[in-house]
Amino acid sequence: MSRIGRLPIPVPTGVNVEIKGKEIVVSGTKGKLALTLPDVLDIKKEENHLIVSRKKEDGSVKALHGLFRSLIANMIKGVTDGFEETLELSGVGYRASLEGKKLTLSVGFSHPVEIDPPAGISFQVEAQTKVKVSGIDKQMVGQVAADIRAVRKVEPYKGKGIKYAGEKVRRKAGKAAKSGAGA
Repeated sequence: MSRIGRLPIPVPTGVNVEIKGKEIVVSGTKGKLALTLPDVLDIKKEENHLIVSRKKEDGSVKALHGLFRSLIANMIKGVTDGFEETLELSGVGYRASLEGKKLTLSVGFSHPVEIDPPAGISFQVEAQTKVKVSGIDKQMVGQVAADIRAVRKVEPYKGKGIKYAGEKVRRKAGKAAKSGAGA
């Protein structure tokens, strides 16, 4: 049996979980999320826990079992606490600003890059070089943060670009001067 899939999902107080056939709707203080289970999985609610079970013992079904258990647990965490991802800009003149809800990045192009937040996502600019992406859907927060990072990935020679907070950038040595050149 899947080790992750067999773990019960605790439902904290203040979180409402509705099970309508194969659809699960989780609502809490921060918002509401929905997910549809595949036909090979079942879910039942016992007191303040959710239990995901599977109908078959195939390898692909075992993988889905653990996946959907994690997705439901992330939905519950999202509607209670939310998720956030921090990005850092490094480079001379690289900065971020917020104009209304729109994020504007100046990252060495001839024009500023403007990014509109999708529904359920908000941006915060703590310093000119720090951007926080936050929301209740973990997948959406990660995707928006990856899209922002893709605007100007960190290059390995000078370390300029947009990176995740805490990300280690492997630096490369530049061209080495030839010994005895010009002598």
